[in-house]
Amino acid sequence: MAAVDTAQPSRGKKKGGRRQKKRINVSIDMTPMVDVAFLLLIFFMLTTVFRTPQTMEINLPPSDQKVDIAESNLMTFYITEDGSIFWTIGRDKPQKVDMKSVQALLGEKNKANPKLITLVKLDRKAHYHMMVDMLDEMNVGNVTRFSLAPLTDRDKEVLSKA
Repeated sequence: MAAVDTAQPSRGKKKGGRRQKKRINVSIDMTPMVDVAFLLLIFFMLTTVFRTPQTMEINLPPSDQKVDIAESNLMTFYITEDGSIFWTIGRDKPQKVDMKSVQALLGEKNKANPKLITLVKLDRKAHYHMMVDMLDEMNVGNVTRFSLAPLTDRDKEVLSKA
């Protein structure tokens, strides 16, 4: 609330034949404004919906279970230490591909073979963002059946021949 102080001024000396104007003191009570500000703050804190983190759900099979897959249904991506990406189906010779073409390649091969399972083999010294980018490409390409594995010495020998 606001209050106006209307006390009578003391009669002092006149300056130049004129009386001094009376000053009215106004004081504003800030308590209601602070209450409203806090109520609005609490309201917006309680009603705001924060963006949920986007995650992919990964289901891991039991470690004691062995799964047999036909080689014609297995598409393998090899990611090397320097960031090169190679792909192959079955025992074919690995072919080099860039990250921009991975999504189109995945879509094409998955349409041709709906039972296709994607295996991504990464070198342990490869950059982490390569794996994340590959998972993103598979997510955008609607690949739901995939597996991750480390790149072995035998895989490196196969890549050196390619």
